[in-house]
Amino acid sequence: MRALITGATSGIGKSFAKRLHKRGWELVLTGRNETVLLDMQRKLGNNTMIIPADLSDKDEVFKVYKFCKDKDIDLLVNNAGYGIFGKFDETDLRDEIDMINVNITAMHILAKLFLRDFKKHNRGIIINVASTAGFLAGPLLSSYYASKNYVIRLSLAIAEELRRDRSNVSVTVLCPGPVDTNFNNRAGVNFSVKPISPDYAAEFALRKAFAGQVIAIPKLSMKASIFVNKFLPYRLSTAIVYNIQKAKKKDPSAKAVTE
Repeated sequence: MRALITGATSGIGKSFAKRLHKRGWELVLTGRNETVLLDMQRKLGNNTMIIPADLSDKDEVFKVYKFCKDKDIDLLVNNAGYGIFGKFDETDLRDEIDMINVNITAMHILAKLFLRDFKKHNRGIIINVASTAGFLAGPLLSSYYASKNYVIRLSLAIAEELRRDRSNVSVTVLCPGPVDTNFNNRAGVNFSVKPISPDYAAEFALRKAFAGQVIAIPKLSMKASIFVNKFLPYRLSTAIVYNIQKAKKKDPSAKAVTE
């Protein structure tokens, strides 16, 4: 069994690699940091292949797929992603487009191409890493929240298509709340609640994916907040999120752009 993991050099992606390695899986790891990838390859052994790539570039995304085309991939973990904090009119457009390309375009391309391959063999699993943010609108992290909405809705639609096809291929979308990774440092904010560990998030996602469950939300408190939000007027919901995000800003005088 072999898995491709994007965004494998840190956070949840790195934890996915460790957890799958312990289960005896062979790995293909991709990320921008070749030094870290080489170190992971050395630690995880000969059954680990690496391909450095910047997934904000569509050509690089197709390069990753081409590299994996003959590797008999059984599991795709679409994990790469990040956020940019700030008011929508103040964040840098180029940085934001790069984020959308990583969070949405790369995920979309890899999901589509590998899904076609998986369906031909009537086996395979896709794990798309989203966030509980994907159930909300997110002032001050607007594009990030919107990108994770896309990940969730696309995953749910694909899952229903597969169900109606009676396919053995499955899709699981991981929707954690705060996770103790470098995400908040990159986005320029602090955690407002206690985060879970990336190891816990990855293990939870794998257990749900191997059980064929579509939505994986690790904490009961996150499930409860999503449920309650369904009954809130959108203005109240977005106002609450705005205040939460504003309180997380590390330095009020800092620039909004953080990538």
